[in-house]
Amino acid sequence: MHITSQDICAAADQLKGFVGFNRKLDKHIVRFSEDSFGMDVAEDSITPSSEFVWRGGSGEVMTLSRDLIEVLLAQNIDERLNIREPLRVYLRRNDLPEISARRRVVV
Repeated sequence: MHITSQDICAAADQLKGFVGFNRKLDKHIVRFSEDSFGMDVAEDSITPSSEFVWRGGSGEVMTLSRDLIEVLLAQNIDERLNIREPLRVYLRRNDLPEISARRRVVV
């Protein structure tokens, strides 16, 4: 299977769920409804998973962060998050630089 950076970016944009930072646990958690986090998660930390994995850069250029994808994988709910093979390949290919792309935040 030939996987391109376009395939990887498309897979990142199709991630499901929301990520919020739980202050009490001091870690990111995933929920599938924006209003199901509870009081230990600051509302301004809640973001769609498909945006969470992109790290802002200068201007409209963002970087697809392997570290942030790993945070999602640590939740052990890959199918519900819709983590597909192109993202797994991206994580395995540490020999290649992270993908940077011109994009706008989708909310």
